Amino acid sequence: MKKLGLDLGNRTLGIAISDAEGQLARGLETVRFDTEDYEKPLKRLEALLASHAIDVIVLGLPKNMDNSLGEQAEKVMQFKELLTTRFTQTIILQDERLSTKFAEQIMRLGNKQRKKRKETIDQEAAAVILQSYLDTIK
Repeated sequence: MKKLGLDLGNRTLGIAISDAEGQLARGLETVRFDTEDYEKPLKRLEALLASHAIDVIVLGLPKNMDNSLGEQAEKVMQFKELLTTRFTQTIILQDERLSTKFAEQIMRLGNKQRKKRKETIDQEAAAVILQSYLDTIK
């Protein structure tokens, strides 16, 4: 079954998906929404879950470098609760420290133009988060 990776921001949700074997993650899309209005991303996730055989949702947890949880981590925990009450899939929190910076480096190395990087950074960060999870369960 496939896995879904999520990178929650203040106004964006980066989404990544794995292959059927759960080996490789790739960025899928970015959903833009109004601050803390999660209905739009939840509806999009509902559609994705209906069209793909997904058994696990991996949600990036932004920890501080000292391993503490900040304001954004609290928002992620609230979003996890929304996911848990709405969907039957297993929800996993995955440490996402530096995932956006890593995704940016990957895109630079791939010679993606600056405008394209800005448009896809959230879904690429979700792919980094998901790939990190996939690597740990191998």
